Amino acid sequence: MKRLSIKALVSIGMLSSISYILMLLNFPVPPFPQFLMIDFSDIPALIAALIFGPAAGILVELFKNILDYFMTGSATGVPVGHIANFIAGILFVLPTYFVYNKLKTRKGMTFALVIGTLIMAVIMSVLNYFIILPAYTFFLNAPLMSAPEMRTMIVTAILPFNIVKGLFITIVFMLIFARMSPWISKQGSYKNAA
Repeated sequence: MKRLSIKALVSIGMLSSISYILMLLNFPVPPFPQFLMIDFSDIPALIAALIFGPAAGILVELFKNILDYFMTGSATGVPVGHIANFIAGILFVLPTYFVYNKLKTRKGMTFALVIGTLIMAVIMSVLNYFIILPAYTFFLNAPLMSAPEMRTMIVTAILPFNIVKGLFITIVFMLIFARMSPWISKQGSYKNAA
């Protein structure tokens, strides 16, 4: 991993703060359960990845969740939700970054965001079944769910929710990207020239 410049570190700090604020501005979407909330905090992480590389996107996702954990805390001290959010963010940002880097067009960005959404939704469904939902039961005393109940929860709520969340982010990001893509490309070329 290349060393990040001072400019990159300052930018990552700023984008992490923006990401944290966006994380607080979450909202439910009917008919999904109230604990599944949509926010746009992955957008600054994606911008960081596009300008400074994938490590920057990962750092924004990490710092956002650390900030939120220390500001909101956890009833048990175990940040299961924050870890899940961090993993979901990485699963969305990294595939989007790598697919877009191959295509480098506006249509390519749309395609990359859709691929990122699908990868995140599918892998998070698997992780929810085997790790995340059992962790909520074990650490946070959530009601114990049988395997069929977990499958139903994932198929009817978690998987479609993550797809909807990804589509919301795709729409908002493409509106931003349409205006910012020349600036993002310019910033990225400075990074490559350094």
